[in-house]
Amino acid sequence: QVHLVESGGGSVQAGGSLRLSCATSGDAASDYDMAWFRQAEGKMREGVGALDRYGKITYHASVKGRFSVSKDNVNATLYLEMNSLKPEDTAMYSCAASKSSTWLSPLNSRRYNFWGQGTQVNVST
Repeated sequence: QVHLVESGGGSVQAGGSLRLSCATSGDAASDYDMAWFRQAEGKMREGVGALDRYGKITYHASVKGRFSVSKDNVNATLYLEMNSLKPEDTAMYSCAASKSSTWLSPLNSRRYNFWGQGTQVNVST
């Protein structure tokens, strides 16, 4: 099993940047498919970016070119670099992990069975 703890959220003005971190413990992070999700108030959770164990990266169309997912296997940490932030990026951001093989999309939350508690991101105008 793997334990996930997010950090790095906060408040920023539109156009600003933040870097979220997801520290892992337990099993080796390199064995897991991992992803970032977000859920804004009153909206459904959506996948933002995913990085599978083979290095394939998938982004939601709304963040392509602005967000970047990466993983440091030495420090067992998943990152989400967010640039050119917009007010509509305001949400609770969570990281997720899965060791299972599945046909589900990398941005489908049902693919993942380990979740962190989340870190809040607020983007103001």
